[in-house]
Amino acid sequence: MNISKYEQRTLHALAQGGVIHHIKNDKGDIVEIDCLNRDGWRLDDCTLEIFRKLRRRGFIMSREGGPYRITRDGLAAVRAQLDNR
Repeated sequence: MNISKYEQRTLHALAQGGVIHHIKNDKGDIVEIDCLNRDGWRLDDCTLEIFRKLRRRGFIMSREGGPYRITRDGLAAVRAQLDNR
């Protein structure tokens, strides 16, 4: 499965314990997201377009209105890489 570099970075941050917080408008549409890694740092590569691609493919999911986290399919799709601290 082809995954872009930015999608890969986002999935890698989520696989290490990161989350994506979302803000909805009055209609219930997601209009803003904030991707945080496990240390609380913001990931600028995660845009609304990347978020929508990952959600459409089923790589991320929210439960009971909480923040979005990686799914099993997302874990299977992410390539192993060294910790890039």
